[in-house]
Amino acid sequence: MSLSSVRPDARELVFHLFARSVHPELLDVRAEAEIWQDNYAVSLKLCDAGHVVSLRIRGETVTEVTSAREHPLPQTCQLLEERIRGSQQGSIDFDNGVKYHASYQLEQLDPEVFLNVHQELIRDSRSAAVAFTFPTVGRFDPAPLSLITTDSWSDSLLVNAFHTFPENGAVVKTQSLFEF
Repeated sequence: MSLSSVRPDARELVFHLFARSVHPELLDVRAEAEIWQDNYAVSLKLCDAGHVVSLRIRGETVTEVTSAREHPLPQTCQLLEERIRGSQQGSIDFDNGVKYHASYQLEQLDPEVFLNVHQELIRDSRSAAVAFTFPTVGRFDPAPLSLITTDSWSDSLLVNAFHTFPENGAVVKTQSLFEF
């Protein structure tokens, strides 16, 4: 199987935010983890095109998804749908008091810089909340990597996701802060 059939082109990724859960069977989940605190729970999933972060708090669910543009996702309760290019950010205040802030970017890097960043992310993946290394296509390309790191407190959750796309020389980075 070629990488292009597993992982989409990095330039085709879309950042979504939903005020609901997204059924896991809609995405090809490769690795996952759960975090439980006294007042919330978060599900972290790594998928072919990116990730799913689903926060459950105060009877509500907020779900962030990065996916391929052509990948069908529900439109119901979708609050944000933006193609990932350059650097972007957004914030939403929910009725239940949760404040959500996100920044997301696509970085196209020179080959040497990409390899350095990729090596740093491999090291970071050892202590990540969840990480997955995809199969490599060529003998000389590094294997694509996805990882999520978190910092959780009783009143907030910080989620950083990184996805490497060696065929594009690209890294997708997202940072999401949930304040309660």
